[in-house]
Amino acid sequence: MEIKVDKVVDAKGLACPMPIVRTKKAMEELEPGQVLEVQATDRGSLADIQGWAKNTGHQYIGTIEEGNVLKHYLRKANPSEAKEETKHPHVLPLEELQKKVENNEKILILDVREEAEYAFGHIPGAINIPLGELEQHIDELDKDEEIYVICRTGNRSDLAAQQLTAKGFSKVINVIPGMVEWKGTTVKR
Repeated sequence: MEIKVDKVVDAKGLACPMPIVRTKKAMEELEPGQVLEVQATDRGSLADIQGWAKNTGHQYIGTIEEGNVLKHYLRKANPSEAKEETKHPHVLPLEELQKKVENNEKILILDVREEAEYAFGHIPGAINIPLGELEQHIDELDKDEEIYVICRTGNRSDLAAQQLTAKGFSKVINVIPGMVEWKGTTVKR
């Protein structure tokens, strides 16, 4: 399948948040209606790209997988369709979460990284629902429970926190910067 694109972004070999960082920069260089192809090898980039497009008003067209490369296609929004990118307002520094874990506080930690990322090291007791699967598993979470959302860097968790809040969850906190700087105990699955 040949798709006409106006610009190609190479984000192969890069982990979150770099595919999104490069996507944002490239999107600024396009005219409304033009199509961007983002090539990435990070499996989490699928949910990241979809969530970012939804959050900004740009159109996510689809993704094609060729070998280990994901080719994501986005169309730049017209000014009337574009939305100012928002951030979830409730955040907690990673160190504060670490204190809660060390004090054995009974808290719900939702890790929205991909299954493989989670398997190679996660916070003890954290549950894993990858961002791309959150919508299908949202009923497994209690809307009234305080939920600490974490990912690798704070970007996917921000999108997940916004998604949960939009679905009526009232006590959602995005943990920043994420597992990339976690110094506490981790377990492997």
